[in-house]
Amino acid sequence: MLAAAILAGGAARRLGGAAKALLPIGNRRIIDRQLAALQAVTRTIFIVAPDPAPYDGLGLRVVPDAVAGAGALGGIYTAIVESPEPRTLVLACDLPFVTPALFRALAAPERAHADVVIPRTTRGLEPLCAVYASTCAAPILERIRRGALQASELPGGVAVSEIGPEVIAAIDEDGLLFANVNTPHDYARAGGLIELEPDPAQDRITE
Repeated sequence: MLAAAILAGGAARRLGGAAKALLPIGNRRIIDRQLAALQAVTRTIFIVAPDPAPYDGLGLRVVPDAVAGAGALGGIYTAIVESPEPRTLVLACDLPFVTPALFRALAAPERAHADVVIPRTTRGLEPLCAVYASTCAAPILERIRRGALQASELPGGVAVSEIGPEVIAAIDEDGLLFANVNTPHDYARAGGLIELEPDPAQDRITE
């Protein structure tokens, strides 16, 4: 079984401290876009964030970092240990263009043997949009304790399945899947890229 965790713990200093997940892109907030896409693979979704107040009304559980000051890697660790499922799709809150097709590729049954299922684009691994098994918790915690906090360095001793650039290209015709919103320029660009709103009811899991 699979859960999903949206990491929303960053300070967003370059965006004036705004809660990036709640920024509107077109006529929907980033988090609403993400939730609509995540529902293609799971209904068990929670948020990792220091303050639950901004996310009131979403009906989602919000949990704080299990280890303070560990950055994105700490968020991944928290997602794994707080997840009610043995596998967790970890997603950064600043990716507005993720799709059901991407999440289906990450959650594909033929990749379920791996401890980490992670996209590799032409720019490298994407650790903040990947599936982690509970077996990753111990090696990640060991790295946190050593101060080795680079999220793109995968935990040691685990089985990894990469989704390569050729697979990504087939489901990312516009090259936007991993376009993030970190700066005012990124935000303005993302808003300008919205031409046609997808139906948020499409591609959800059916009963």
